Amino acid sequence: MPSLIRFLMTIGLIAGAIYGAMFALVLYVEPTKREMSERVPTDKINPVRQETGTITTGSDADNGIQ
Repeated sequence: MPSLIRFLMTIGLIAGAIYGAMFALVLYVEPTKREMSERVPTDKINPVRQETGTITTGSDADNGIQ
């Protein structure tokens, strides 16, 4: 039984040290704020339509889109 208690105490101390380190990081470390930008490929913004021989109706016919 003493070896189980010693094992649980060791695990508890390690877990407490990890929790304390995480708590200290939250309190004392401030992340740097900076602007971020990401390029979006044009094919995702304006996808190329493949012509499949569909019939145009309504506003699509007015715009010349098939």
